[in-house]
Amino acid sequence: MTARILLDTNLLVYCYDRAELAKQQRALEVLGLLAYARIGAISTQVLAEFFVTVIRKLRPPLTVEDAAGEVSRHSEAWTVLDVTRAVVREALRGVQQHQLNYWDAQLWAVALLHRIPVLLSEDFSDGRVVEGVRFVNPLLPAFRMPEWI
Repeated sequence: MTARILLDTNLLVYCYDRAELAKQQRALEVLGLLAYARIGAISTQVLAEFFVTVIRKLRPPLTVEDAAGEVSRHSEAWTVLDVTRAVVREALRGVQQHQLNYWDAQLWAVALLHRIPVLLSEDFSDGRVVEGVRFVNPLLPAFRMPEWI
């Protein structure tokens, strides 16, 4: 698999969020297309954030056992990129030079260091490009997945 798109935690979480049915449907659609094309990646940060979010913030939350099973399933479905010392150093630079918050900067650093040109998330300014990494919000009505695969 050649990762061309990095996924943020929120897209994985929305797949399980019954309170956000429109976002759930869109997230399932986007992730399905990415999985089929085999071009998506996640980081170890995303796996950790996903686990904590689905057991603490979803209503109803997933059980710890179910959440652990989903982490395992996502680990197999996507290319998983580690958060390394180099990622942390680059993330700190992202905070200092690009005014990203630390956790967003860490995702950006994973994409940058692995030469992944697109980061899908609803948490960034859609269309913003930072050092070659484009932030795209797949939950916006104008987003069309086939343009990215």
